[in-house]
Amino acid sequence: MTLIVYEHPLSPYAQKVKIALDEKGVAYETRMPAGIGSGQPDREFMKSNPRAEVPSLIDGADTVFDSTIILEYIEDKWPTPPMLPKTPVERARARTIEEVMDTHFEPINWGLGEIRWFHRATGERARTLEARASAQARGLYDWLTSQLGGREWFNGERFGWGDLSVAPYLNGARGNGIGPDAESELGRWLARANARASVAKSAKAAAAVAASMTGVHAAIESGMFKREYRDHRLEWMIRSGGLDVVLEGIEKGNIRFSNELR
Repeated sequence: MTLIVYEHPLSPYAQKVKIALDEKGVAYETRMPAGIGSGQPDREFMKSNPRAEVPSLIDGADTVFDSTIILEYIEDKWPTPPMLPKTPVERARARTIEEVMDTHFEPINWGLGEIRWFHRATGERARTLEARASAQARGLYDWLTSQLGGREWFNGERFGWGDLSVAPYLNGARGNGIGPDAESELGRWLARANARASVAKSAKAAAAVAASMTGVHAAIESGMFKREYRDHRLEWMIRSGGLDVVLEGIEKGNIRFSNELR
């Protein structure tokens, strides 16, 4: 039976899952939920994830959602090659890197998308948010460099969980013009990661969709497209000086929050 991954190519959460499956050589089919971003999600998709967020995984009669839990499921079911390091402390460190990227780096790229793709802020307000994003990214690059510690991979001797958790976000940052210096230790790591077939495949799919995003802000203005402001994204926008962006989105009805589970 075909393994199904519900995804959107630009989602770093979905990219993590696809990279893990490709590294393990597990065949899968990707699907994009119908009407994604409209606030009226695909009911079939919601059977696999009642939060109506990508990714979700369908393995026969079994469904799993949340990217971290999906990675755990993949590791348990297809343990070879392992994506987690051997020792408890190194496994914890890889999971910590994933958590930091998912909750601290993701909203930086997402916030820049709100400005550059969806035009929620212009002029001085946009410049303030962009400056905050750039400064935050630089701080995280210092932290990531310390985690890399001169090793080839975040996982240590071989590519793994820590690496696949970082690559989608840094490729996204590079697309936003705030990626790490190519000649830095982190920049050289990113070049090694992008040379892997699994990462290159995911990045190529994301770039193809990004190229089609011109003019998408009109869908926001019409209310046809609603961006999800959940947890860390909402916090980032408010703490970075974009409270008015949130309030305007609520007034216009073109932002949404996470689905209530029923």
